[in-house]
Amino acid sequence: MIQRLGVLRSPALAVPLPPSLDLDACYRYCEALVRARHHNYPVASMFARSHLRKHIFALFAFARVADDFADEAAYEGRRARELDRWEEQLHEAYRGHADHPVFIALADSVDKFALPITEFVELMSGFRTDLERRRYSTFDELRSYTRQAAEPVGRLLLYIAGYRAPELHAYSEDLSSAVAIARLIQDIPADWARGRVYMPAEDLRHFGVTETDIEQRRNTPAVGAFVRYMVARTRALFERARPLVDIVGADLAVELALTWHGGMRILDKIENVGANLFSERPSLGSADKAIVLARALAWRGETLPPRSFHLLARLLDR
Repeated sequence: MIQRLGVLRSPALAVPLPPSLDLDACYRYCEALVRARHHNYPVASMFARSHLRKHIFALFAFARVADDFADEAAYEGRRARELDRWEEQLHEAYRGHADHPVFIALADSVDKFALPITEFVELMSGFRTDLERRRYSTFDELRSYTRQAAEPVGRLLLYIAGYRAPELHAYSEDLSSAVAIARLIQDIPADWARGRVYMPAEDLRHFGVTETDIEQRRNTPAVGAFVRYMVARTRALFERARPLVDIVGADLAVELALTWHGGMRILDKIENVGANLFSERPSLGSADKAIVLARALAWRGETLPPRSFHLLARLLDR
């Protein structure tokens, strides 16, 4: 799986259902689902406006459960069936009939922000692609995959914040794909273990990297050259997306700056690992996250309310 949503901390099955289907309880359940993963980027952090956060959690919870259906061992042998049922519940929620906590919360968000069902359907197509396809010949094919499996989330996030301008959505598409591809580079060995190679075959071949190199976790100059190339290509996508962070208002400015710098920082870590990528998984530590936060605040911190900025300063001084 593309791991759009992060690295699994605990299975979705371990997140208990809410004691009731009260709307607030359903939103809290969505938050618990999302928080069960670790991310290179924030999801509904304290820097997103409070009135948006629960709706962002509902969006990511929907994707989180579908992600598990496509990827988790617990669903082996019934992945397609579970994804079909999840999409059926999506359509029912749009008709006003929701009986699952995720869809009760999501239906409320859909009503408040007029979220188009087409984005969710496209996202589901991306999850199904992981059941059907194991290799990608070119970078264009990989981008076709992330257009389904990642970019709808970015557009829906902008819908929730009230941004519908096509040019902003175009920037968000580049950012979503950049974040997704950075994760795919980061997790090449893990995806190999699942039987998937997302890296374009033409680029592996160009640099002389084979699937056997991945399988045997070889550290070679060819691997280092390939990693450098993929990092540079993905950085270019982040740069294409940069205007989005400059343009959005206070509701998402710091949140998206964190996403941008988090993605760029993991690319730095990947580049530093270089030829050892197949045997040493790069990740963001506490020092990296502090750097990301400082850079994001330097970029768009002026959009924070004075009270939030002072509270953050006090926390950082501890």
